[in-house]
Amino acid sequence: MVGQVTTEETLPALLIRVLRLPIINRFGLERRPQELLRFLKFATVGAIGMVVDLSILNLLHKAFGLHLLVANTISFSTAVASNFTWNRLWTFPESRQRPILGQLGQFALVNVIGLGINNLVLWAVFRLITGFVPDPFDYNLAKITAIGVVLFWNYGINRVWTYRGIE
Repeated sequence: MVGQVTTEETLPALLIRVLRLPIINRFGLERRPQELLRFLKFATVGAIGMVVDLSILNLLHKAFGLHLLVANTISFSTAVASNFTWNRLWTFPESRQRPILGQLGQFALVNVIGLGINNLVLWAVFRLITGFVPDPFDYNLAKITAIGVVLFWNYGINRVWTYRGIE
């Protein structure tokens, strides 16, 4: 029966069937279920990082009155540390065979550029929607937009550089 899930179906195959997103076809992930599963793990780690990022951003900006971009830089950096740890342990466990300092340096460089993109998108969207969207939803919506943009940068560059050679 079409659309029926069988107990024999593997998790990656089920995910491919359920998540027929344009990105899956664009990057050939449909033909590479293990890579799709790895991307989903990366996105899960990123979701945890997003909770860390947004929590710290709101605490620093609202509770302590730090400038939005200063608070964003601190919150983003904290989330990056969390993401590096979980990606090394769970998303790319094979990468633990490599020296941690070199890999951390690569990850940090990618994320410094990611921070620049994040701050740029955050500030641009925030400036665009301020006055139309009430505080604190304005900067949180801008931050979520920035996170979405940076997700694809971070995965793409980290996959081909920081975690290259991992099947």
